[in-house]
Formats: sequence, structure tokens, C-alpha cells
Amino acid sequence: MQTLFHDLPPASAGTQRRLRSLHFGRAASGRKAYLHASLHADEIPPMLVAQCLIERLSALDAAGAIAGEIVLVPMANPIGLAQDIQGSAFGRFDMGTGANFNRQFKHLTAALIPLVEPRLGADVAANTRVIRAACHELLAAVEPGSETNALKLLLQTLAMDADLVLDLHCDNQAVMHVYTGTPQTAAFQPLAGYLGAQALLYSEVSGDDPFDETASRIWWELAAHFEGRFPIDAQACLAATVELRGETEVSHDLAEQDADALLAFLRHLGHVDGTAPRAPAGCEPTPLEGVEPLTAPSSGILVFAKQPGDWVEAGELVVEIICPLTDARTALHARASGRCFARTSRRFATRGMRLAKIAGSVAYRSGSLLSP
Repeated sequence: MQTLFHDLPPASAGTQRRLRSLHFGRAASGRKAYLHASLHADEIPPMLVAQCLIERLSALDAAGAIAGEIVLVPMANPIGLAQDIQGSAFGRFDMGTGANFNRQFKHLTAALIPLVEPRLGADVAANTRVIRAACHELLAAVEPGSETNALKLLLQTLAMDADLVLDLHCDNQAVMHVYTGTPQTAAFQPLAGYLGAQALLYSEVSGDDPFDETASRIWWELAAHFEGRFPIDAQACLAATVELRGETEVSHDLAEQDADALLAFLRHLGHVDGTAPRAPAGCEPTPLEGVEPLTAPSSGILVFAKQPGDWVEAGELVVEIICPLTDARTALHARASGRCFARTSRRFATRGMRLAKIAGSVAYRSGSLLSP
């Protein structure tokens, strides 16, 4: 194992943060998997899972059982981790700009097309190497204007030449669920099975350029653009966001269970030597465009009738809002049947607040599909 420390540019005089990346296996092989934990820094379960992975990957590395390179960043956001406001963690948004740490990564397709076109040929593996090298050229030319942008650039640079990218998160109160790109849904069904995910959500473009999509989307877009001219592997980078249940579900038992599931998937894809266990049957994938985000039409006390993991029939009550000023009661019902996979941990709503998410099978939304 090799440990690297990456210094971020100081945001203010007398301060500096650093990132640690752990590199297991044999980088010279050309195969690479990349995982990082808690890009939203107030989401703690991924960091504990990363600790379990360090132990397991160190043992596998010592035994020569890692078929390629596996890069693990066990704490992906030192900036957000330090943002504590009078005892409350504030790790989802950059306090300086209000920007979500998992949005507005560099989407490279438009810049890649003219850069790689004269370099591409008839060999698909060679084209993969050309595109990855061009990604690094483009990222190396970026001058980040802030500490947060430097962090995003560093994480993206570490991941852009990987065959597999897993961005480990969690939700407020939730069951295990996974987000991925539509062309990669089948590839991630085994991961959903190993993890016991209750929702596998897919979208061609979810909006706002989250980390995982930035790594994978270029491949199917370039394959479509150069179709009939140059062969490009649309699956050259498999990428997904894994939501490890709710933010308070921090335990050694769960972390070890999740680390074992992630290792089973790494073995399934050939990043770790050995035969992977058979993946349990997973949930039926559903479009991200079919997720119903229940939002509060008014403020008040929240009384939930459904909890994460519950199946909800169309028309069923999900949550009631009670106004303490007028005593008015507002009932919110599901518009379609689906799995309630996440809800807010707060019990008082302000108008417009997102309260719960239900994974339905019929797409009906468009535009920016992710939570703010």
C-alpha cells in the first residue's frame, strides 16, 4: 500500500487542509478502481466503511490478491468536515459559496471531442487510453479559483482514469440505495444485490454534474458521437453513488457488512482475485425520473405514516403536516406506487422542504432530478 497526502491551497492565511489517498495493488497493470467516502462531510457511515475497507484491502494487498490498482480516499472532504456551526455539522454545502460539494464537477465531453478526434483509431483499448490521457490534460489545465474547487479538481483527477468509481454517501433517514447512469444499470445490479439495496435508480443525465456521473457519462456520450467512425467502450468507466442508509446508522456491524459487499463487487468485476459469491437477487431498477419527491406545501409538525423501506400504494398517506399556529392539518399522499427509500430526519417542516422520496416505476419528471 502506498499513502499519498495532497495539500489543498490555503483558503485563508495560516490554514491548510490535506487529503489522503491510499493506493493498493499494482498500478502498472492498467486496471483501476476508485472509491471515496463522505464527499458530503456530515454523512459519517461511509467513513467507517472506509476504515473496514482499509483493513481488508491491506490484507489483500499483502497477499498479492489485488488485480490492478484500487485507490481509496477514506475522507473525501476535509473542508466540509470542519464546518461546524454551534454544534451542528454542516458538511453538504460549502459555507463560502452555498454550493453543494457534490455538484458542478467538470463535464468534459464537449472539450474532449475536438481534442481526441485526431488521436483516435481502430483499436478500442487504445482509444480508451487516448481519452483518459486527454481527460488528464484538460483537468491539469484548470486553475481552481477556491479551496473547494481545488478539492473537486483533485478528486476528479484521481478518478478519471478508473474502470470503476464508487462515491459513498448516505441520506438523512434511508434504506440502502444506489444511483447510476441508465447505460450502466445492468452492470450495477450485482452491487445492489450484494448491498441489499432497496432502490437502484438510473438516469441518463441527472443534472448539475455530480461526481459519479462526471466520471462515467463522457464514455457513452463519446461512443454515441463517434459511432461508425471510431470504436469507443461506452462502459469504460462504471460509476455509481452508493447511499449507505441513514446518517445515524454508524456501527461496526453495518460497516463490516457493507465493506464485505463492496469487496464482493470488486471481486465480481475482477479487481480482486478469487471467485465472487453469487449476488443475491436485487430490487427492480427504477428511473430517477420516476422518483416522487414529496415537498411541504406549508410549514408545521411532521407526522410520518410511512418509513424508509415501506412499500407505498398510490393514494396512501405518507406524511401529515400540522400547523401549530392555526391547527390546520395537511395530508400528503403518494401520487403513484413505489418504495419509500428516504425521508428527512427533521420533524418540523418549512414551506418547500423536501420530506420524503418514493421510487416509482414510471418516469414523469425531467430537469434537475437530484436533491439540492
